Amino acid sequence: MLNTPSPTISSFGYEIIRDHILSSILGKHEDDVLYWAGKELARKFPCKSQDELIAFFADACWGTLELMKESKDGRTFQLTNDPEILQIKQRSFRLEAGFIAEQIQLAKGYLTECYDEKREKQHFVMFTVKWDVKERIMHTVPTE
Repeated sequence: MLNTPSPTISSFGYEIIRDHILSSILGKHEDDVLYWAGKELARKFPCKSQDELIAFFADACWGTLELMKESKDGRTFQLTNDPEILQIKQRSFRLEAGFIAEQIQLAKGYLTECYDEKREKQHFVMFTVKWDVKERIMHTVPTE
């Protein structure tokens, strides 16, 4: 049996695609398209629980996602990672925001939005998730 190294994700390769190619292709529409893409990605990789959502972020090498606060109509998450990998100054986090929004929308069954806020000096991103209990999404079976 050959001793082959396990595959790893190159942060440089990821950075080229995420921060240069996508940004160049999407231009001024980058944030909107990335949010939509995050929602679509969440439908292809549904997480059955908040723990799975947090694990997905780790598996995708997006960073460490941590629940900071929860209320009856929202949650606040914090995303951390090595500052060189997170690239907080130049990166849009709308992909992650869309992914979180759709995962929670699927879990709750209510119209859900997620907003990101970069905290550059502290080297983390805050995600504020809000759902509208008056806006039930048809054809969903809430898991929470």
